[in-house]
Amino acid sequence: MVNKRKVGTNYEKQAAEYLKKKGLKILGQNFYCRMGEIDIIAKDGEYLVFVEVKYRRNESCGSPLEAVNVKKQKRICRAASYFCVRYGYSMDRSFRFDVVAILGNGEITHVENAFEYRL
Repeated sequence: MVNKRKVGTNYEKQAAEYLKKKGLKILGQNFYCRMGEIDIIAKDGEYLVFVEVKYRRNESCGSPLEAVNVKKQKRICRAASYFCVRYGYSMDRSFRFDVVAILGNGEITHVENAFEYRL
């Protein structure tokens, strides 16, 4: 039986390495709170970036990008708000929500500003 958390952590590490190569500075990974989870928190220039990583073996059940639905977006936004309060980041700061989609064939897609802040 496959440990999904272990598999997910592996792909989150892969996504973090990919983002580092693109010039983002990784501030943290796997931030958990009651409101939700953020896979990767990074800095890209002036932006604080909250990244959701989605892996799919193939697209038979849809693309990994489609898995980041409105409900998931709201949870990520609530967790991001809590992160900002907890670590002293002003909500006036420039921030964005990105998605890194990874397919089983190794294809990585990074969508910057994939969705707007919503509660």
